[in-house]
Amino acid sequence: MWVVSLRRGVGDTRGSTEERLAVGKRRRAAERSRKSPAVIGGVVALVVGGGAFAAYSLYGGGASADENPTTAASEKPVKKGPPSAAEVKSAATRFLTAWQSGDIAKAAALTDDSAAATALLTGLGKDARLTDVTLTRGTAAKATVPFTVKATVSYKGTEKPLSYTSRLTVVRRASDGRPLVGWQPSVVHPDLGEGDRLVTGEAGTPPVKALDRDGGEITTAKYPSLGTVLDGLREKYGKKAGGKAGVELRIVRKSAESGGSGDGGASGDSGDNADDKIPDKTLLTLTKGTPGTLRTTLSPSLQAGAEDQVAKKSKASVVVVRPSTGEILAVANSGHGFNTAFQGSLAPGSTMKIVTAALLIDEELANANETHPCPKYVTYGGWKFQNDDKFEIKNGTFKASFARSCNTAFISQAKKLENDSLTKEAQEVFGLGMDNWSIGVPSFDGSVPVQSAAQMGASLIGQGGVRMNPLNMASVVATAKTGTFRQPYLVSPSVDNRTLAKASRSLSATTQAQLKELLQYTAAAGTAAEAMSGLGPDFGAKTGSAEVDNQEKPNGWFTAWKGDLAAAGVVQAAGHGGETAGPIVASLLRMGSN
Repeated sequence: MWVVSLRRGVGDTRGSTEERLAVGKRRRAAERSRKSPAVIGGVVALVVGGGAFAAYSLYGGGASADENPTTAASEKPVKKGPPSAAEVKSAATRFLTAWQSGDIAKAAALTDDSAAATALLTGLGKDARLTDVTLTRGTAAKATVPFTVKATVSYKGTEKPLSYTSRLTVVRRASDGRPLVGWQPSVVHPDLGEGDRLVTGEAGTPPVKALDRDGGEITTAKYPSLGTVLDGLREKYGKKAGGKAGVELRIVRKSAESGGSGDGGASGDSGDNADDKIPDKTLLTLTKGTPGTLRTTLSPSLQAGAEDQVAKKSKASVVVVRPSTGEILAVANSGHGFNTAFQGSLAPGSTMKIVTAALLIDEELANANETHPCPKYVTYGGWKFQNDDKFEIKNGTFKASFARSCNTAFISQAKKLENDSLTKEAQEVFGLGMDNWSIGVPSFDGSVPVQSAAQMGASLIGQGGVRMNPLNMASVVATAKTGTFRQPYLVSPSVDNRTLAKASRSLSATTQAQLKELLQYTAAAGTAAEAMSGLGPDFGAKTGSAEVDNQEKPNGWFTAWKGDLAAAGVVQAAGHGGETAGPIVASLLRMGSN
């Protein structure tokens, strides 16, 4: 291999930049005049320093061409488009070989962000204490290459093997067409996010033995989707529960290091405070700590049922709560990574019409049993809104429009509302969007921003800037059922004396009665009837479909109550809520009622 060293004295001030460039240009011209290329079989072979530079490196196949882009390879036209299969294999192999050999500088230079790659790869030895790293490349799928990582984690005389799979993607650098590894922290480990680190040492937080409401231990072996919940419980209650920390390899999240721990100050009273932080994650336990014990509100039967239900769908999430208390009885996600059920931020579609209906009844702009317009189209703020399949209801009641999920019935009233009307209703009655929920683990308590014109109209039907998750929508239907917002919680506030969020007012008796009537009629004879069949009469439901840009099918939403149970679910990119999320929610309500 030819090694070309280019040196520049940092303190060299001999002559101006223009003078040095001119001298260099004259020198290169003289070299070209002395050495003309020889053509062998149609391939140009440059003679450098008396030796033949490998012809294949002119086509990107040799290490010298990659490591010294100022050689003849750079004289070719810059390649564009996706990397070829050969380029993907070559780029991945060079990167993995350099990483495995411990040549961090070379490995980082083979990515499109050498500074970030250097920092994270250096930390594997320094912070994560990884040695004897072995990387095995798998079969590429287009530009993505899977690989396995095997290593030894060592800390103060204790060693344990580590093994996991990851993947990288090869991209083409626009400036010179060179194929490089597109750098993401997930290349090093699939669970790493931007700014996260791998650290081995004495864990900052003791482990927690979490129990369900009946005293049974909660484990990921029993409930696979509760991994992030258990991580969150440990982070918040590990010290309070009285455990002793062990030695672990873990992912330390950036938000934890920047102070966003979710504890809300020394007192801890504000809890996770709607923080959207992802908890730190343990990857390998070298020595076990002594766990403290923590009881949760989860129902073992409903949790098992929720796990089974979401496993039948892709990207499904569901939450079950008890309206009379706010206790969370079950939470599950079909993807076992990010906790969409608690921390998701998605447009809720027509399930938001529960809040909007309460607003319209409060403002005397609608009455369940009075005639209400539901035309095919309505224009507001320069946008033309329509109903699904462009239906209309002539001379129908507001109850009929709600049960059929008529968009125009709601947007037609936008001109009679203030821009902040929906925001106030959501905050003051339903406890949403105040950033003050403290459920026991990180959560997002919804967002209903003040908007104007067309976006304000769209927010009335759960689009625009409105964002929710199943936890929020289960709470909404629970509030509609009881008339009073009770903040959901997974750990009793008596454990740490934290204060639960409260709404400033309850639904009026008139509004609550009409809202329940709307939801009951929808469950009995509207878009939710098929899913809710056989669950009446003490029931109510609302379906929803939320359109998402560049997504073929909408996200399907469903929220409902049965007796003293309330639940909400979403199935992303799957279609209408009554057909997708509806069966999940209804099955859990049926299970909990038996």
